[in-house]
Amino acid sequence: MPYPRITADPDRMGGVPCIRDTRIPVSTIISMVADGMVASEIVAAHPDLVPDDIAEALRFAAEAVRERENPLSNAS
Repeated sequence: MPYPRITADPDRMGGVPCIRDTRIPVSTIISMVADGMVASEIVAAHPDLVPDDIAEALRFAAEAVRERENPLSNAS
């Protein structure tokens, strides 16, 4: 797996991709970034994280979007 900081365990959080076997979903990190939070604020809110976790979550999300059909391409 090219994302060693991202784990998905069916017995934890229903298999949702999380950061390093924690219960912190990648989607939570992405939402925090989208809301304008910077890495230091995210780490303060989730002390189990380090800045590299946030960077990898962003790379993971970018790849996930790249792998999916673009819903905007069907918009009128």
